[in-house]
Amino acid sequence: MTVTRRPNRGPSAAAENRAALITAAREVFADAGYDAPLTMVARVAGVGQGSLYRHFPDRISLALAVFQDSVADLEALAAEPGTTLADMLALLTEQTIASTAFIDMVSVPSAGDLRVVEVRDRVAGLLAGTLAEARRAGELREDVTADDLVLAVGMLAGLLARLPASERRTTAERVWTLLRHGIEPPPASRG
Repeated sequence: MTVTRRPNRGPSAAAENRAALITAAREVFADAGYDAPLTMVARVAGVGQGSLYRHFPDRISLALAVFQDSVADLEALAAEPGTTLADMLALLTEQTIASTAFIDMVSVPSAGDLRVVEVRDRVAGLLAGTLAEARRAGELREDVTADDLVLAVGMLAGLLARLPASERRTTAERVWTLLRHGIEPPPASRG
């Protein structure tokens, strides 16, 4: 993480400071997790804490700004014709490998904060849009819900958060191999 303190340019730098804070938070959350000190985010962005709190009054506001791109990527994929549940889970897995903080925040909504619940519901809704086809194709048990899948991805994020980045991809593949046994129908009832 590079720390460069920029000179105070006043209100004219507001948009630039906001962008720097989002970029810094993305980096800090990816490296140190969602609970990383916000002072670290301000320091990496090269702004004071006052600027941080003017733009983002709390951790959740900052996290939602950081992870808006992740949700937008999921929404764009879901809108593509022919997108499968496997495609959606693959993107969620890639996002988890890159930054466990996003999935951590979405899979376990912070103290019932409605802003986080809304994002979590958006993600679950995107997954739900692919469930029927996965069931028809015999790739998913009838009783598996979008909430179950969000929970599974959250479990994955919890594990990956404790691992060095270099081990996350291999571990994610192993976890999905194990989880598939729980969400796929038995071989005799497939397709």
